[in-house]
Amino acid sequence: REYATMGKSNPSMFGLFSKGSGSKGIEDELMNLKLAAKQLQRESKKSEKEMDKSKNLVRQALDKGKTDIAREYATMGILHKKQSAEYLRLAVRTEAVAAKLEIAVKTQKVTSSMSQVTKAMGKVMSSMDLPKIQEIMDKFEKAFEDADVMSSTVTG
Repeated sequence: REYATMGKSNPSMFGLFSKGSGSKGIEDELMNLKLAAKQLQRESKKSEKEMDKSKNLVRQALDKGKTDIAREYATMGILHKKQSAEYLRLAVRTEAVAAKLEIAVKTQKVTSSMSQVTKAMGKVMSSMDLPKIQEIMDKFEKAFEDADVMSSTVTG
């Protein structure tokens, strides 16, 4: 599977229009985003290497007195420099989207956990069984602690 399609529009790339998008699907897309960001960073480094090659070719052409050829190599070097910067810009934007998606996944997990505990609390409260109420309250407190840890991790 290709993780980064340069210059092509692929609406299902991020799973927004794919079938069966659940928590597992979102986590898969999160991994795909992270991989795409890494690929963009690698492409940026490749472009920088090409720029360095172009610089060397410019020097060689100038040493031989071929200014027209040196100008062409310089133009190619500038294009590689711009391409490298664009790859980095896309990598940063992709990483930002991945971070936001990761926060959403964590929030979804905590929300699901809290929902399950709240449902269990409702059932136990109707029976008024004190040991079960204590057990459910412990789970509820644990879920809130997990939410606090998650929010402190997200905020820094």
